[in-house]
Amino acid sequence: MTYEAVIGLEVHVQLKTETKLFCGCRNEFGAEPNSHVCPVCLGLPGALPVPNEEAVIKTILTGLMMGSSIRARAKFDRKNYFYPDMPKNYQISQYDQPLCLEGGVNLPVLAFPKDAQKEEQALAGKRVRLVRIHLEEDVGKSFHLENCSGIDFNRAGTPLMEIVTEADLTTPEEAFALLTTIREILRYGKVSDVDMEKGQLRCDVNISVRPVGTEAFGTKREIKNLNSISAVRRALKHEIQTQIHLVSSGGTVVQQTLRWDDARGETIPMRTKEQAHDYRYFPDPDLLPIRTEGRLRTEAERRMPELPETKKGRLCQTYGLSEYQASVLASDPPLAEYFEEAARSTRHPLPLANLVLNDYLALRQEDPGQVPVPAEYLGELADLQSEGTLNSRQTREVLAILIQTPRPPKEIAKERGLTQISDSQVLEAFCREAISANPKSVADFKGGKSAAINALKGFVMKKTRGQANPQRIHELLESLLREP
Repeated sequence: MTYEAVIGLEVHVQLKTETKLFCGCRNEFGAEPNSHVCPVCLGLPGALPVPNEEAVIKTILTGLMMGSSIRARAKFDRKNYFYPDMPKNYQISQYDQPLCLEGGVNLPVLAFPKDAQKEEQALAGKRVRLVRIHLEEDVGKSFHLENCSGIDFNRAGTPLMEIVTEADLTTPEEAFALLTTIREILRYGKVSDVDMEKGQLRCDVNISVRPVGTEAFGTKREIKNLNSISAVRRALKHEIQTQIHLVSSGGTVVQQTLRWDDARGETIPMRTKEQAHDYRYFPDPDLLPIRTEGRLRTEAERRMPELPETKKGRLCQTYGLSEYQASVLASDPPLAEYFEEAARSTRHPLPLANLVLNDYLALRQEDPGQVPVPAEYLGELADLQSEGTLNSRQTREVLAILIQTPRPPKEIAKERGLTQISDSQVLEAFCREAISANPKSVADFKGGKSAAINALKGFVMKKTRGQANPQRIHELLESLLREP
């Protein structure tokens, strides 16, 4: 019997706010342990929470970006359970009246892992439905040392947005693509820095398996707190195979909460999975319901960005870029903005895109601390290359200097003697010299070995110290060699 997986995600996103969700403590990563705490986030008796307006607006904005319905009335609830890093023994969350309901996210093909993009081509554009997007407070962080454990409550009370999907995913690669796309959307909206190394994007995955062709779900198991997109893919692959092996051999899947040990490549049981009623949800008596219509929604709508898929389409249409070029640029909002600024000062936007993606990015990654090249200089450099003044090697040389000391590319090229020779009369003289000095290569070419022309091109490039236009050399040599 053939089985298929049924997968749903719960994506937890730390919102980018100055302060925590219900108090004035700073929302900051990496501070001295327990230095950003107060009676409210420590859950001390008599302390009263006050909602963070910025966190509410950013959650509404996320709903708008993902096509959700924004509830006119939302409320906070208490989710009751005990865990050492949760100081109040309950978490302020949202249960039956969240800020956002439904919506969905489309999966572009380039969001899939590179090694799976060809296989997943047919799934490009698939829409994964959302159940809800709600706002809650994060818990503290436990540290387990050799002889003791400690808790840092700096994270306790920070605003945590949860995006819950329907069980529309069927492969680890789809989960990878969904998380990649969600991360990109959140960065566009400046909702979060979504830095997974800092725990700003974490994911719980729910998985079950069923025979292909059936509709009933199998028993699901949940893997908690996955902190990288590649780890989600690896954990799902492992768990799907584990469940298929268990079911196909006559065993029974027990509903459990698991954790993923990435080093060992296996899941480890934590506890039997709770149901919603185990949490004893009830409305938080210290917090009034939130009315989103009016100022809160208006402000979220004002912040609506051009979304990644829209930007990709516009980059292709406006500048003639390929889908790949547009996708790479759109995946990095500051880089896309930089490209568009540079495009305003060039007559050749397509070569500019190649220059940005192939050369500029590579040089900046080698030394990211360097001052970036002013956009208008990069546009000018693209023109110099496109119009034959500089060849590709000279362009890279000028670019390396630009990154160190930004100034007009024409000025650098003139100082270094890097202008390309494109004058046909001058180049023809060099080509005739190459033909005269290399009779064997000439005979090989005329005998049918077309690659022999490369030796002649190399002769001309050496004579001109790399300043000849390679394309024009090739054309001239071919023309001269075919003369009777």
